[in-house]
Amino acid sequence: MQSLLLRMSRVALLLWCTAVAGFAQGHGSAHNHVAPLWVGSWASSQAIPAPKEGLDSVDLRDVTLRQIVHLSVGGDALRLKLSNVYGIEPLHISSVHIARPLSPSSGQVVAATDRPLTFAGRTDVTIPPGAEYLSDPLPFPVAPFADVAVSMHLDTVPTQQTSHVASHQTSFLTHGDQTALADLTDAKTLEHWFFISGVEVTAAPGTVAIVALGDSITDGSHSTTNGNDRWPNDFARRLALTRGLRQPAVLNAGIGGNRVLADGKGPSALTRFDREVLAQPAIRYLIVFEGINDLRRADMEPARSADEHAAHVRGITGAYEQFIQQAHAHGILVMGATITPDLDAVYSQPTVLDRPSAAHETDRQAINRWIRTSGRFDAIVDFDAAVRDPKRPDHLLAAYDSGDHIHPSPAGYQVMADAIPLSFFANRKKDDSVEVRSSVSVQ
Repeated sequence: MQSLLLRMSRVALLLWCTAVAGFAQGHGSAHNHVAPLWVGSWASSQAIPAPKEGLDSVDLRDVTLRQIVHLSVGGDALRLKLSNVYGIEPLHISSVHIARPLSPSSGQVVAATDRPLTFAGRTDVTIPPGAEYLSDPLPFPVAPFADVAVSMHLDTVPTQQTSHVASHQTSFLTHGDQTALADLTDAKTLEHWFFISGVEVTAAPGTVAIVALGDSITDGSHSTTNGNDRWPNDFARRLALTRGLRQPAVLNAGIGGNRVLADGKGPSALTRFDREVLAQPAIRYLIVFEGINDLRRADMEPARSADEHAAHVRGITGAYEQFIQQAHAHGILVMGATITPDLDAVYSQPTVLDRPSAAHETDRQAINRWIRTSGRFDAIVDFDAAVRDPKRPDHLLAAYDSGDHIHPSPAGYQVMADAIPLSFFANRKKDDSVEVRSSVSVQ
């Protein structure tokens, strides 16, 4: 098997070099060159980890991180996006390797598939504070829903790290440069991603990306570690089985605890919209599912008047309007998702209340009514209706409740994925964002 994989990699390398040589020969000539279509196959939203979520002080020097990501669409080549968005000093990474892991939960990789990445031809890269950086393209055939292991070595880890703290995926850390080793020595495990924000692949013409912008419910809180059963994962698999629809990429832009209007757990959705939505290559669709944490945070503060509640609701729906306008300006169609129930979910930092109030539920219903009836979104998905208890519609149905009364279980995530109307994602022209509103069935 390893020899077969090695032969396949050599063939892919030959084809890639031939293509590059052809481009170099024809560049600047009268011949038309069709550039490869890059599309995001995996993405991760970035934030500053809390003190207990970052790397330990003993792991800030001479470390190898091996992190596994689960792609959505496949391709013949890939490139990795590294991130120092929240760094306050340059991030130097001395080497990065890509390989196929033995399993999603294993720190071992298939040795014959291991390849070093380069950055402007070099094996190391220094990323300035606040920046992201794409690797050079690497011929590395991957199938849809493949797992890829990213191994990186850092001489010195910045004290302020850029991270995704709730990966629901096991990562591995050890000391020394072990990026090229098939099996890491004395590795410790953690469930965070550090310094990686995307994997892009060369995809078939016409492939597009869908971004899911959200909070912990999109991020996959209470999903299965290494199981890839968040609702965006389930939705990607459902799309792949849909006949007559070219499989799109599905990118998860969820952050646990995230809010629309204010920073908290990660930057607000408004703050990160340009980088994590608009900047994605080949993006064609956006699903907006966020706002519950804005409502919950407001409920934890001293009692507000009715006018203040109404103003807060208008602020959230006004942000939705901003998302829609900016997305449409870039030819992106937007689906709005109703906010799911959370009435018995206990607040982690109670000040006045220990769980949502009647005013909180009234605000949630007001926002959902706007999503359903305003006509501003190109289409909607009614996640609220999909997972609520018909007898107690302000509660999650017990069968879909993870146990904390706000985050769905894996069964609930599957139901959410199944509720999304697939007709919305048929291939369309770039200028049809208005017409589509009347052609998509609303659930």
